[in-house]
Amino acid sequence: MSAASRAAPAAAAAAAAAEQPLAALRGVGTALAAALAQRGLERVQDLWFHLPLRYEDRTRITAIAELLPGQRAQVEGTVSAVERGFRFRPQLRVALDDDSGATLLLRFIHFSRSQAEQFAPGQRLRCYGEVRHGAHGPEIVHPQYRRIDAGAAPALDERLTPVYPAAEAIGPRRLAGAVARALDRLPDDAELELIPAALRAPLRLIPLRAALLEVHRPPADADLDALRAGTHPAQRRLAFEELLAHHIGLRRLRQRVRAQPAPVLTGDGALCAAFERGLSFALTAAQRRVNAEIARDLAAPMPMLRLVQGDVGSGKTVVAAQAALVAVAAGHQVALMAPTELLAEQHLLNFRAWLEPLGVEVVWLAGKVQGRARQTALARVAAGAAVVVGTHALMQEGVRFARLGLAIIDEQHRFGVHQRLALSEKGRSDGRVPHQLVLTATPIPRTLAMTACADLDVSVIDELPPGRSPVRTVAIADRRRAEVIGRIREACAAGRQAYWVCTLIEENEQLAAQAAEVAFAELSAALPGLAVALVHGRMKTAEKQAVMQAFKAGTIALLVATTVIEVGVDVPDASLMVVENAERLGLAQLHQLRGRVGRGSAASSCVLLYRTPLSALARERLAVLRATNDGFRIAEKDLQLRGPGEVLGTRQTGDMAFRVADLLRDADLLPAVRHVADVLLADQPAVADRLQARWVGGTARFAQA
Repeated sequence: MSAASRAAPAAAAAAAAAEQPLAALRGVGTALAAALAQRGLERVQDLWFHLPLRYEDRTRITAIAELLPGQRAQVEGTVSAVERGFRFRPQLRVALDDDSGATLLLRFIHFSRSQAEQFAPGQRLRCYGEVRHGAHGPEIVHPQYRRIDAGAAPALDERLTPVYPAAEAIGPRRLAGAVARALDRLPDDAELELIPAALRAPLRLIPLRAALLEVHRPPADADLDALRAGTHPAQRRLAFEELLAHHIGLRRLRQRVRAQPAPVLTGDGALCAAFERGLSFALTAAQRRVNAEIARDLAAPMPMLRLVQGDVGSGKTVVAAQAALVAVAAGHQVALMAPTELLAEQHLLNFRAWLEPLGVEVVWLAGKVQGRARQTALARVAAGAAVVVGTHALMQEGVRFARLGLAIIDEQHRFGVHQRLALSEKGRSDGRVPHQLVLTATPIPRTLAMTACADLDVSVIDELPPGRSPVRTVAIADRRRAEVIGRIREACAAGRQAYWVCTLIEENEQLAAQAAEVAFAELSAALPGLAVALVHGRMKTAEKQAVMQAFKAGTIALLVATTVIEVGVDVPDASLMVVENAERLGLAQLHQLRGRVGRGSAASSCVLLYRTPLSALARERLAVLRATNDGFRIAEKDLQLRGPGEVLGTRQTGDMAFRVADLLRDADLLPAVRHVADVLLADQPAVADRLQARWVGGTARFAQA
């Protein structure tokens, strides 16, 4: 029997063990299985890869005299005194002494009478908890403890104790017990391993079985600092496989999409040439380069999957408009989808101003377009209107395209892979699928793009139009608010325009609107005679458009707004921005907001108004904004400070929710991940299938194209 024929039954046995439902485990009843399923844990192998959040060292006893504040430690001693106090609230204080001659105070704020009666002078206790500095020396609040009978001290643990992420309705001990029973069903190395030895060896990856046992049951001498940092060889082994599975999933997605035919979009270039002649500015070399890359893709009989990223103000919308004209000239429709109505409205105004003089119809379709207006828009789209601009409404049932050839998705990180493909599916006709052009003004660092955008080709507009002045950024404490308002008064009196942006911690449009309304009232009172206006996401579309048009026309001097103006609003004469509570926002969002000024030739400023005291993270963010206007440097720093989940956006993280890997910490693994993915996809597609199913699932995370 050959090695391959022997391996097949072993692989099948391992797969069967991995796919068993959790209810098959001893002690996991229907209720616990249902609670675990709420956490996405349904199969035995799901618990194998449900890793500890941290570890507790119960393998040794620490002398009380050696305890340090902030340390989590296990101590053993004798109760020397017990006191119940009621000065401000009930408290139980237990003094514990050991042979080191020091005393540890155990403090209980929530306790029962029966619990209090367990403690008596002379009682031996073993306790575990976080030490803090108290008024009379070291103390632990609500320690974990057990009473020790005379002459019967329990043995110390031989391994570090794993602590798993909290789960609603599941106690930590029950969860740890379920994981332990799942680990008892781990197959041997030959059955469990999926990455071939020839690919593992050069990378010095330890066997998967050993890695799983090491992270769930680390020995007493394990490198606890490395485990906490996520850099232990066992964690790196798991991170590599998880990154590989996600990368394979996106590559497979790309293969499925690219395997389908797409319309060939070419023309004589007359429409694009007329468009360019009508512009009031010359295209940059970077825009021309990206236009050429897009044109090559559109001329191919397979779907374009291209991401265009560029800093704020780099001219992505113009590039998108030229791509649209290529499709229109070839007799096909174009759909442009944006995540917010305000951004979609800005695209609508630009596209109508640029394209309608060329005889190209532009239709508006958003959620607030209702009644007869909606029916008219749907009819025009179904009849073949050249360009359709809108929001998520473009994906709704009832929207029918006649010949959709190009789908443009702006600010792609706010949608996610499956939503992008849903719009593409709308355009399927005659067995062909439309081309996809994805835009983002949030530059994605290369390390992140290698995994997060593995299904896309990437173009970068790395040049700003000539004449743009860098925005000067300052950070000012909120106590100097009156001084900032005075600065606005002076700037507007000199003919300049300004934004005042209100932010909130919660992503709640109603609360954000209320905050903006309060600021609007305050600023209107403080600046009599100045034209002050308000815009927020809860206003009707017509109201928002009217305010923005008035601001753009210069009849409004100061615009008070929520972060709805983060992207897309283009008012060249606006040269001053104040961002209130700037410490609440991430780097990328602050940079996006700042990009609303500095779009003309006038010197521009951005004031980051913050409340004290500032956290260390907020202080670092504001310092970065003051130091640079370079969106790519800011994106790299944002990745370091916030992690990939936040940089990609909440919707996208639904597709990229890593259990072990960290794209920043493990970035050095990505080149090897790509190499191994290349080999598996070419030579062992069945192994690639199993890897993807193990970590990601077959269809739940990656939409079928």
